[in-house]
Amino acid sequence: MTAARPYLVGLVGTGVTPSLTPPMHMEAARALGLDYVYRTIDLTELAIAPEDIGDVLAWTERLGFDALNITHPCKRLVLDHLDEVDPRAAALGAVNTVLFSPDGRTGYNTDTTGFEAGFRAGLPGAATGDVVILGAGGAGSAVADALMRLGVTRLTVVDVDETRAGELARELAARHDRPVASAAPDDLPDLLARADGVVHCTPTGMKEHPGTPFSPDLLRSELWVADIVYRPFDTALLQAARAAGCRTLDGGRMAVYQAVDAFELITGVRPDADRMTRHFQSLVAPQPILI
Repeated sequence: MTAARPYLVGLVGTGVTPSLTPPMHMEAARALGLDYVYRTIDLTELAIAPEDIGDVLAWTERLGFDALNITHPCKRLVLDHLDEVDPRAAALGAVNTVLFSPDGRTGYNTDTTGFEAGFRAGLPGAATGDVVILGAGGAGSAVADALMRLGVTRLTVVDVDETRAGELARELAARHDRPVASAAPDDLPDLLARADGVVHCTPTGMKEHPGTPFSPDLLRSELWVADIVYRPFDTALLQAARAAGCRTLDGGRMAVYQAVDAFELITGVRPDADRMTRHFQSLVAPQPILI
């Protein structure tokens, strides 16, 4: 009997050593009986410049890696070093998964598909007529594209950098043949007063950037609230939203489903998303203090 082929996967980016993606992938592989090793390649610890991502791809490919997950700040830099890019990732101008094969290197974006799947699972039946998204960076771009595929009728992109918000709005409108607006944070009171939902895609709420991205006074029970921040898992924004009676979607959904999609691309097998979600929640749950 021939043993199942082993998989060797890496995560490339700055400060990725504490990432939860490797344990999520490896636990899913164990459940499926796959031989799967996932290692971080922390550019900061290795003193490798992000601009040298092409060298990293060459090294890992020659060392027998099957695939790489790519994260900040290399999702755009990696594009110049690929043989083929999935149309969705090409439209976004960002890749977070690279597969090595005899035919070359192929790039994909599972951030956008991950948010889409997580939204369908976590907020079934949520109204998508009028949605506001905060943040027009890389994550915001991936999420905004997913929102358009989810059928949002009116999307408004809000960012402190109004030029960046306007550029993303124009790109989305052209790609999806649907009007997309841009606005400044000062417009949030009026925007949220009529919106069906709001998605938060900025660092606010992370441990290093505590707080909420806007005043909780703007929340109302008819509004659903999604946050892509997952460390902490229960952000101040989500706590305030629940207190206001809002339906909520935590950042763990996107984190899990982007991993589900990447795992399937790498192995050809789709892992159990519910099982991976439970494992993810155990990883982010506060650990007891031993005295």
